[in-house]
Amino acid sequence: MTDRPAGHPIRILVAKPGLDGHDRGAKVMARAFRDAGFEVIYTGLFQTPEMIASAALQEDVDVIGLSILSGAHMTLFPAIMDALKAVGRDDALVIAGGTIPATDQPAIKALGVAEVFGPGTRLQDAIEFVRAHAPVREDTA
Repeated sequence: MTDRPAGHPIRILVAKPGLDGHDRGAKVMARAFRDAGFEVIYTGLFQTPEMIASAALQEDVDVIGLSILSGAHMTLFPAIMDALKAVGRDDALVIAGGTIPATDQPAIKALGVAEVFGPGTRLQDAIEFVRAHAPVREDTA
């Protein structure tokens, strides 16, 4: 598990990229992260890659959770990773959830997405993964 200084909870941005209008899963995850002691910022629906990157920068998050059910992950995720790099936030841990086929997961991970959580993932498994892998930045130590 990552050693995090006391008083510095993990800050996670939960984002809904693209035209996907289904956010129940993202809201369930946001609440689970909040209940686990994380600081959660939820972007709402219909976020562009640039909006997600801007929010990650402005909110100074440690983790970015991308929730997608639309099937556009192979188009949106590369653009999101490029946008994060453009604003200097490619240091954040990026995770994804939703209906992402197993055949697409190696390519998504090659982009820099650390883990993909599909339907049926136990909330505790996602929480434990983030706790174990969220970066501890020097500016918060």
